[in-house]
Amino acid sequence: MRYRELAKRLRNLGCEYVRSGAGSHRIWYNPALDRYTTIPDWGNKDVKPGTLRRVLRDLGISRREFGPIK
Repeated sequence: MRYRELAKRLRNLGCEYVRSGAGSHRIWYNPALDRYTTIPDWGNKDVKPGTLRRVLRDLGISRREFGPIK
């Protein structure tokens, strides 16, 4: 899954893009749980599965709530 698709799904779940971080990283916020995370934006490269799991855990989103991962 690329960053662009991940960002779209997070927005649909109520999360918000906050700002750019160091390098090619983006800071996201889940206002429902008051939680933040950092997501790498590597353009056409896929976000690694472990990184995706960490993002979901940091934001308090279950895999079931997030939906299928391609």
